[in-house]
Amino acid sequence: MILPSLETIHEAQKVLSAYMAPTPLYSWPLLNDRLGTEAWIKHENHTAVGAFKMRGALVYLTWLHARQLDLRGVIAATRGNHGQGVAMAARLLGLKAVVVVPHGNSKEKNRAMVAQGAELLEYGHDFQESLEFARGLAVERGLAMVDSFHERLVMGTATYALEMLQAAPPLTRVYVPIGLGSSICGVCAARNALGLKTEVVGVVSAESPSYALSFKAKKVVEAPARTRIADGLACRMPNEKAMEAIWENVARIVEVSDDQIEDAMRIYYTDTHNLAEGAGAAALAGALLEGQRAEERIGIVLTGGNVDSDVYRNVLAGARS
Repeated sequence: MILPSLETIHEAQKVLSAYMAPTPLYSWPLLNDRLGTEAWIKHENHTAVGAFKMRGALVYLTWLHARQLDLRGVIAATRGNHGQGVAMAARLLGLKAVVVVPHGNSKEKNRAMVAQGAELLEYGHDFQESLEFARGLAVERGLAMVDSFHERLVMGTATYALEMLQAAPPLTRVYVPIGLGSSICGVCAARNALGLKTEVVGVVSAESPSYALSFKAKKVVEAPARTRIADGLACRMPNEKAMEAIWENVARIVEVSDDQIEDAMRIYYTDTHNLAEGAGAAALAGALLEGQRAEERIGIVLTGGNVDSDVYRNVLAGARS
């Protein structure tokens, strides 16, 4: 896969400038003390949908709408944040949005997608089953399928990475969670476009290890997605194009346990008073697991804060959700 250039990332920034400002980038003293190094946190939990996904959705749907003037609407499969981004972008552009989620999906993410105007359908036991159903429904209804990985989505996610890498002091490495891959590919694109030597490290749930296994095997490996806390990382089948970019540009992929992710969620609250969902806290969990050198400087992406209130109460209380 050819990653977006600096020119195309700037093109995406122009689209997004009509809808959002750059998200905050902070270095928190308490968190730095805990990590033993200077860390800069990119707060994608501060977007209008509480996650980075609105960036790619707005860039993709704006491009799609311009190419297909007779576009009836769009459809996406999601565990929540991608669907919220697609629903919001569709509403802003005057398009119909259908979102398919697996049974047992986050109730509060479901409500948020409906509030954005989406038609919500429940199908399947995991994301992959929802995705296959959505693709069939796209053909049946004449809707444009908005997959969770596409070059235009990567263009959108690369905008937060460009903001981060241009605003932060020089970073030794950046930790990025991996769901289906658009986020880490966007970080690699921005790093490459700026000609930096910053190392990019992916983080996955050990209970959803398909990307870590694929990275090691140098081929796409399907694996169960059983994480109880990081639904945004619950991917059973990696995207082949995403893997191509990851193999070429990512230093390594770290696996963290669900317990370590929950620890990171609590740490974000105690040290920064920021809300982080499981997938959003995974990068911090990876940075803590690896251990850091005081003379280095790292970046950590907090990709989202959309966690159900009952789940978060249990996490803060120290109970396993």
